[in-house]
Amino acid sequence: MKNDKTQTSSTERRLQELGIELPAPPQPFGIYVESVQSGNLLFLTGMMPTEGGSAKFLGRVGVELDATTGYNAARLAAINALAVAREALGSLDRVKRIVRLGVMVASTGEFRDHPKVADGASRLLQDVFGAERNPSRLVYGVASLPLGVPIELELIFEVTPS
Repeated sequence: MKNDKTQTSSTERRLQELGIELPAPPQPFGIYVESVQSGNLLFLTGMMPTEGGSAKFLGRVGVELDATTGYNAARLAAINALAVAREALGSLDRVKRIVRLGVMVASTGEFRDHPKVADGASRLLQDVFGAERNPSRLVYGVASLPLGVPIELELIFEVTPS
C-alpha cells in the first residue's frame, strides 16, 4: 500500500492523466473571497457551474434540466472548485483529504434523484484524489440558486502546511 505522501504527491499528475485542464478560477459574483484557509482546513465558497464569468447551465433539475445534465453541471462546479483550491494552495498536491462536500440542487419538491446529480461532483473528486480521500457528503434540494444555476457546491479540504 502506498503511503499518504506518495498518494498526495500524485494529484497534479492524476489530473494530467485524466485529461482535465483546470480553467482560471472563477471570480466572485459579489463581495466575498473564493477561499479561506484556517489552520489546516481550506474552505471554498459556493462553487457553481460557470465558464468565462457566466453560468453554463441554467434551470432546475427535474424541470428545465434532466438528472444527467445536473450531473454534468455538478462535475463542472467541481472542476471550478479544484481551480480555486489550486490557486489558494499553489498545488493540489497539498490536499490531504476532502473533509466535506455539500451539494445543493435546484429542483422541485417532487424531484428525488439528488444523489445521482451530486455524483457528478463526487465522481470527479474521487477520480482525481482516489476513493480513500472521499468526503462526507450532504445533498439537498433548494428552490433556487444564484444566477439561476442548478448546482452549488460547498467544499472543505484538509491540507498539508505550506
